Parts: sequence; C-alpha cells; structure tokens
Amino acid sequence: MNYFKKFFGHLNTINRHKWEVFKLSCKVGIPFRGILHDLSKYSPTEFFESVKYYSDGKFSPIISCKKDIGYSNAWLHHKGRNKHHFEYWYDYAAPEETPIIPFKYMLEMICDRVAASKTYKRGHYNDNNSLEYFYKEREKIKLNPKLLSYLEDVFKKLGKYGEKKVLNKKYLEKLYLKHIK
Repeated sequence: MNYFKKFFGHLNTINRHKWEVFKLSCKVGIPFRGILHDLSKYSPTEFFESVKYYSDGKFSPIISCKKDIGYSNAWLHHKGRNKHHFEYWYDYAAPEETPIIPFKYMLEMICDRVAASKTYKRGHYNDNNSLEYFYKEREKIKLNPKLLSYLEDVFKKLGKYGEKKVLNKKYLEKLYLKHIK
C-alpha cells in the first residue's frame, strides 16, 4: 500500500472513530469529552507511526508496530495523555496501583471501546462486540477490580439491552456507584 493511501486511510479511520466517540459521548452527557477525545492521535508522534503501520483500518496500527519492534512510541505517547485509558492511571509504585478512575473518564472509556468496535468492525458491528473484546483483553487489563466489574457489567448489559437503554449518563452512573461502593 502506498504512503498516500496509508496516510488518508489512517486519517479516515481516526476521524470515523472520533465521530463515533462524539456521538456516544453526546448520548452519555459528556459532549465536550467527545470533542477532546484522542486529539493526540493527530500529533506527529502518534500519527506518522500509525501511518507507517496502517494496514486496512480493521485494527489499530499500534498492534502491528508492537509486533514489528516490540513497543510503540505512538502508544506510549497516547496512553500518557488520555485519561480515558486505564493505562494512564496505572502506577505500580503508588499506594494504590489501580485507583478508582473518575466517572467522566470511565464514561469516555466506555464510549471509546464501543466506538472502536464500531470503527474496526464496520458493517459487522453488534452490541456484543465490546463485551467480546473486553473478555479477549481482560487478563491484561490493570484496572481496579471494582471498575473491571463495572466495565463487564456495562458491556453485558449493552449486549443484552442495547445502546438506547444502557448508554445514558443516569443509568451508567447508577451502575458506577453500585460497583465502586
């Protein structure tokens, strides 16, 4: 694939993902977080590495980069600037390695994961995809057990009841409070 196809393919994937996150963020009552979401992906550090490893927009170029060289500068840059990633909050040397992440960032995390499923699955998306991805990655997730349980509950309910019932601030906040107590 030539450089221009990769450049515009990756740009299109980012824009599609951001649009999905924005729509979901509006549903859950955090439209400003949706606007700010993943702006660092346009930075040279993240963008150009991702263009280099872009394949077809069906998965993150960061995965290919990590397979190729063992790490990703784009990912290291991204997770350190975006509070909707659990990796941002993980600190093995802190008194609490995995703290309770504030609700607004958990909402954005949920929107991000659902939007990623929609973006990468394209026309094959269904409301169970986020739960499937969650189970695939669960063992690697370094997240407070209460929040891990919260995400699992949200994604199970999303698969069972759909976006309309589950993806709203009041419902998600009620679940969040139930899990963190």
